[in-house]
Amino acid sequence: MPRAALLIFTDLDGSLLDHHSYSWAPASAWLAQLRRANIPLIINSSKTRAEVSALSAELGTSDAPCVVENGAAILLPPRWRQQQEGAVVTLGADIGHIRRVLAELRAQGFAFEGFGDVTPQRVAEWTGLPLPKAKLAWQREATEPLLWHENEQRLEAFTQALAQHQLTTVRGGRFVHVMAKDVDKGRALIWLKARYSTLFGHQCRCLALGDGANDIAMLSAADMPVLIRNDASRVQLPRELKARCYLTREAGPTGWCEGLDHWLRKV
Repeated sequence: MPRAALLIFTDLDGSLLDHHSYSWAPASAWLAQLRRANIPLIINSSKTRAEVSALSAELGTSDAPCVVENGAAILLPPRWRQQQEGAVVTLGADIGHIRRVLAELRAQGFAFEGFGDVTPQRVAEWTGLPLPKAKLAWQREATEPLLWHENEQRLEAFTQALAQHQLTTVRGGRFVHVMAKDVDKGRALIWLKARYSTLFGHQCRCLALGDGANDIAMLSAADMPVLIRNDASRVQLPRELKARCYLTREAGPTGWCEGLDHWLRKV
């Protein structure tokens, strides 16, 4: 398979980034190798546009698209756009609508805290991010992360109530994310795979790496899926996906490298 026919999609926290330090240092050699080979590394994260834009510049991946807020929006660099197309393609719901619905459900007795309920300083305390980066995480556009304060049964009832407003919940590493139904990381991968074919004239295969339940749709849509070890959140994969998914022994960016070692030895 030609190198140009490969796209790599990656989650961030707990995958390319260490879950505690947010460092990608163990992956530096692989990142440099992908740049030299001109293989697009596409961030596919629950993080915001503000967070991912800054991080993409640090990682040296600004020439590749980025998927933000669990598939709710796609950031397109110039060479990935069609005529008259802007830099952002929105697939999800507006944050104003989401927060109005959440206010209604809180009034019905559901107990949670969202980013829109607190200051960036509080987000920094929740996430361990330094305040400047917490301010970027606080700038939501199409999803709302929640700290859930009730049990699983109540979360199921909450999700059912959201469905009446065409919204749903997705579990991330730390938070429950509220977002539009029928939007996820997998749909964003499929969208970008089709866009690649349209723009560059040939098909591609996709390798995807993630560690959380919100990554299952992305892994399911990928040709070469990697579930990175996450001891804090044991992910239950569907049977079909588990049969073809590489499960890493290591966690975080070390596991990320392990997944690339596994699949890219074979291409």
